[in-house]
Amino acid sequence: MLLKTSLRSFFAHKGRMILSLIAVVLSVAFVSGTLVFANTATSTFDKLFASTASDLSVQRPSDDSADGPRQGAKALTVPLDTATELAALPGVKSAVGQVFTQSSTLVDPVSNKAIGPTQGAPTITGNWTETPRQSVDITAGHAPQGAADLVLDADTAKKAHLGLGSAVRIISPGGSYDFTISGIATFRTTNPGAALAFLDTATAQRDLIGQQAYTSVELFGDGTRTDEQLKSDALAALGSGFQGKTAAEQKADGAKGVGSFLDFMKYVMLGFAGISLLVGGFLIINTFSMLVAQRTREIGLLRALGGSRKQVNRSVLAEALILGLLGSTLGLAAGLGLAVLLIQLMKLLGMNLDASSLEITWTVPVASYAVGILITVLAAWVPARRASRISPMAALRDHGTPAEASANRIRTIIGLVLTGLGAAGLVMAALAGKAAEGGLPLAAGIFLSLVGFVVLGPLLSTGVVRVLGAALPALFGPSGKLAQRNAMRNPRRTGATAAALMIGLAVVTGASVVTNSMVSSVTAQIDKSVGADYIVSANGALSPAMADAARNTPGLKALIEQKSLPVTFATPDGKRTEADLSAATANFTEGFHMPVAAGRPEAAFTGGISVDENFAKEHGLKVGDPVTVDYGHGRTQSLPVGIVTQLGNSLFDKQFYTSVDTVAKALPADELPLDVVMFATAADGADKASTLTALQKSLDAYPQVKVQDQAGLKDLVQSQINQLLYMVYGLLGLAIAVAVLGVINTLALSVVERTREIGLLRAIGLSRRQLRRMIRLESVVIAVFGALLGCGLGLAWGVTARKVLADQGLDVLTVPVGTIVFILAASAVIGLLAALVPAFRAGRMNVLAAIATD
Repeated sequence: MLLKTSLRSFFAHKGRMILSLIAVVLSVAFVSGTLVFANTATSTFDKLFASTASDLSVQRPSDDSADGPRQGAKALTVPLDTATELAALPGVKSAVGQVFTQSSTLVDPVSNKAIGPTQGAPTITGNWTETPRQSVDITAGHAPQGAADLVLDADTAKKAHLGLGSAVRIISPGGSYDFTISGIATFRTTNPGAALAFLDTATAQRDLIGQQAYTSVELFGDGTRTDEQLKSDALAALGSGFQGKTAAEQKADGAKGVGSFLDFMKYVMLGFAGISLLVGGFLIINTFSMLVAQRTREIGLLRALGGSRKQVNRSVLAEALILGLLGSTLGLAAGLGLAVLLIQLMKLLGMNLDASSLEITWTVPVASYAVGILITVLAAWVPARRASRISPMAALRDHGTPAEASANRIRTIIGLVLTGLGAAGLVMAALAGKAAEGGLPLAAGIFLSLVGFVVLGPLLSTGVVRVLGAALPALFGPSGKLAQRNAMRNPRRTGATAAALMIGLAVVTGASVVTNSMVSSVTAQIDKSVGADYIVSANGALSPAMADAARNTPGLKALIEQKSLPVTFATPDGKRTEADLSAATANFTEGFHMPVAAGRPEAAFTGGISVDENFAKEHGLKVGDPVTVDYGHGRTQSLPVGIVTQLGNSLFDKQFYTSVDTVAKALPADELPLDVVMFATAADGADKASTLTALQKSLDAYPQVKVQDQAGLKDLVQSQINQLLYMVYGLLGLAIAVAVLGVINTLALSVVERTREIGLLRAIGLSRRQLRRMIRLESVVIAVFGALLGCGLGLAWGVTARKVLADQGLDVLTVPVGTIVFILAASAVIGLLAALVPAFRAGRMNVLAAIATD
């Protein structure tokens, strides 16, 4: 009986439920789509690693990260006789010497443009070898047979419009070399987006690593010994200075390398799902609250006929369950479409995934139904509980839900307490001296203030809407006056509707304050600290030939070269810290103004090292104290602290500097990494614009190199920060979309609820045009009310967050006034658009039929 009643009620209001259904579908789609995309990407890479990994890979131990070789690091090699020695071990079927590097760039010499991925997946160049587990097969042409031959992967060839006989140039750290495509290779599994170029072994050794050696030896067993046994035997035979990775370890390293990127994508998409769930929750609460209010007399009759409170409660929750089940099912299907769209997006970013083999594990439907049903039932619980508490006589006597004065008082007290606690948290965060100390109060302040404003929404709506709508009667006559009163009539409904919009706008306003302050702060730091006129960088390392070309540019006064080395610092307090050490040429201080807390900048580049204030304080260091630098492989060096840099400058915070000459005393020349960036200054009296053009022309032979002046660097910083802001704008767009559904739903249900009232207004002379205007103005007032709350909250969050991050370099506060004005104006347009359909339907209502409605 309960199910029958719930189904009948649900389908009786199916038109009113559809917008709430869309909110559930969106939420579930983001959850299921994210899981399917992540599973598919992970599976694709797992299959690739599993099908191509050797049983054991032997190489030199390195300090490379799991994401790939460090920028500027030179290839580590093993002797040629290593392959012969390992091939003789028991259980080894074959031992193949390979040469592979990721430090070269492929260029089309005809257009002088780089080919291959510019981000994400790497460009890999190496020697062509036949192994039991090939990653590619030659599908056109032939393998390299001489020093001029090159095999290119099919995907890169297609993108670059190259084929057999086309010319390809490889720019490696050792120089530039021209080849002719002799073969096209096709991946056996899905190409993850990498560009592959193969040479014959002798040419690869000469042109890619500059010596007769291998970068690794790949072992393939005959099945008589396990991979671990092969590893143990190989390392025992070779002695120290080698490392071995089994197939399982190679697979784990590969998965870890792509895992961070996939995790980032997953968290972004789940963030979208969270916003949709949160905003959709308000929509569902509003929908069921209004449906319960419209069915008050029906509920009274059920109670009068013997229905219990539990039965009424269960009836409403059963409707929510039906909505959740239907929304979850549709959302699960929509999620598969979203996963396909994400896969296509990854192709644009250089990662090729196969959309025809989506990985749908049992977790996908479980998570989808759990999310959809849970959010729907929880959102409907409050209206269901309220409905069950209506007495039969009160329900039969009243067409609306009776006001609960005591509940409103309790709500107001709770809202004020939460808002006060939130404000206290924000104040505590602002007064904290460090980001580490202010992070927790900031998070608590944001959460509590948000919840407090949501709870206080009905109370705030009465006063704010009264002010916002004060001019409506004068501007729009009876329509304006009625719109203002309608928005104030049900504060709880107005507050809940506006809350959905408030959340999204608060997030984007706060993020805009932080990102704009970040851009302003970095720009100010560049103006203050960077004296160099030009920055030279590349998608990869900068070779000595590039440095020579830049150095010989007419009009340049100096060229500063900078390298990066992974090291471990040992301080006098007995602690060890892993970090990156920047080694620059001794003229670094000519191009940069280091913020000094103690010591002299020159001392860091004449045999010393620089540390920041935090590191010095943490380890009790002062100028002159020794810091031991461990470069690995038994090479260490003791350097005195030459300068302690002052905090508050992101260019030097958490950074360590010394000179290239100092590092060269501890490392052989062939182990020094390549430059990762170069800085140049124009000669006195030289025209900076002309010199920039000359520098770009000097490096024209290297299309992977980018030359910028300070203005270009600032634009680059802003574009990188804007990527974060665009993600927030995406969240805002989703929140606004769901919030608009909420406004439409509220107005649509409100029109149905006020059918008789509308009929009476029409009967006494209100025209259709005035009626539609009344509903549109009511929607605009609610939307602007939500926007004001959102912008106010967002400003408080953003200003406080900037203050918390002041010691991290965000020392300039910039409030995006234009963005805030745009948000407020856009909210009015949003309210206007959301009211179009409800206003149109109200205008078409038959007057006599409306008056006759009970």
